[in-house]
Amino acid sequence: MVTTKVILQGGGGHATVVLDMLSSQGIVVLAVIDAKYSGDLLGVPRIKEYDTGIEPNAYVIVAIGDNAARKRVAEFTKHQFMNAIHSSAIISGHVKMGLGNMILHGTIIQAQTEIGNHVIINTGAQVDHHCVVEDYAHIAPRVVLCGNVKIGTGTLIGAGATVIPGKKIGRWATIGAGSVVTKDIPDFAVAVGNPARVIKINRV
Repeated sequence: MVTTKVILQGGGGHATVVLDMLSSQGIVVLAVIDAKYSGDLLGVPRIKEYDTGIEPNAYVIVAIGDNAARKRVAEFTKHQFMNAIHSSAIISGHVKMGLGNMILHGTIIQAQTEIGNHVIINTGAQVDHHCVVEDYAHIAPRVVLCGNVKIGTGTLIGAGATVIPGKKIGRWATIGAGSVVTKDIPDFAVAVGNPARVIKINRV
């Protein structure tokens, strides 16, 4: 039996959850890499800097909750990526999914959904049929994406938010926790409330 070996990029709170999930599935996490922290994380050593020579055949998961930081780190990582999927997640066999994704405890992803790369579908989130969640998005705990919803690259859908069927949320947008999205949201927008209203645009 071949044991899967993983290196985690990121050593904060989100990495703790991912590490715990992987360990519970018998996956060996060799190291946690994060310059901001020292000491072990759940018994796994933290390393300050990424090195392409660390166990070249291991996989890497970029376990960083912040979308922009996750993108930056993923772009210079040379190891092969893999998905981290909790055993309690319910995922249709008709879902298309990239690599580097973290699908956490109690999530549901329905048929004909497409998940990009380095996406977080966090605890208890529900993604219904024919949704598209693009790269580096974060679907926070208890979010509900109804059918035919599109979430753009790098967008954060805050905890407990709901997006009604057929709506599109642009790239690098932020939807506040508990919001209800009833209309399309443009790129870089911050939207909050029920119904969600755009309160500002974060220019880049």
